[in-house]
Amino acid sequence: SLAIGHQYSSLGTQPILCGSIPGLVPKQLRFCRNYLEIMPSVAEGVKIGIQECQHQFRGRRWNCTTVNDSLAIFGPVLDKATRESAFVHAIASAGVAFAVTRSCAEGSANICSCDTRHKGSPGEGWKWGGCSEDVEFGTTVSREFADARENRPDARSAMNRHNNEAGRTSIIELMHLKCKCHGLSGSCEVKTCWWSQPDFRVIGDYLKDKYDSASEMVVEKHRESRGWVETLRPKYNFFKAPTEKDLVYYENSPNFCEPNPETGSFGTRDRICNVTSHGIDGCDLLCCGRGHNTRTEKRKEKCHCIFHWCCYVRCQECIRVYDVHTCK
Repeated sequence: SLAIGHQYSSLGTQPILCGSIPGLVPKQLRFCRNYLEIMPSVAEGVKIGIQECQHQFRGRRWNCTTVNDSLAIFGPVLDKATRESAFVHAIASAGVAFAVTRSCAEGSANICSCDTRHKGSPGEGWKWGGCSEDVEFGTTVSREFADARENRPDARSAMNRHNNEAGRTSIIELMHLKCKCHGLSGSCEVKTCWWSQPDFRVIGDYLKDKYDSASEMVVEKHRESRGWVETLRPKYNFFKAPTEKDLVYYENSPNFCEPNPETGSFGTRDRICNVTSHGIDGCDLLCCGRGHNTRTEKRKEKCHCIFHWCCYVRCQECIRVYDVHTCK
């Protein structure tokens, strides 16, 4: 899905010409032409995946920076089979599945709608109602589109397919019942409930935990009838083998401390750091031991707000001074 590149920001609002989208492989191009009406949702899914990546890594040395002058929107960072690559593929695939599923429930496309395949009987005090989101359709679309590029018999394709599926599985894992009360004066005598996706932030938090506990793999080669095939196996036998929910990688990440065009690192110089934190967002770790600068910054903020009956709030405007710490 990352083949959409920088056009992700405009695909949702402009007419789509599939042939004009750079980087699509033939299977993705056919998909685009056959399912044109859901392509805005695919594009929106890539967009929210990138935005969530930038939120989750906002305090890290690599902060999911995008590159303006390249078809590869993260530059060379994804060339290596690292944890960062694993997370990007997972969150982008989850984003596509999420956005397509949500748009179907909202009635934005004619080829999909609500999920009518409810499993199990209603519970006590509630019944099925509303519009259950059809996550099976959304994950199928994501699988058909995002995995279309991963058909090579090499380790990187195997890794990408696994992490793409882990991203989609996270949505299925986090689906929950959402209910609405009915009855006189909100008595909630009866509730109608439907299957709903969580907020995408919840999915981002879940996959960030999977990033932190990602499994390191090694590449094995073996011959099949179609030729040499690469597969992955866990590097350490004393750790639990990864499941379909876990992220996998097989190359170490660069430290991202200094600018390096070959690895796509922008370095951490001039990044804002948290002087009170001992974590990766703290000035010691984020600045890679180079130290930090401190400057004062004045900001206008609303203050002394008073609620007036009825019904408005009146505030004063205050100038507050903050210390801003940036890496040397």
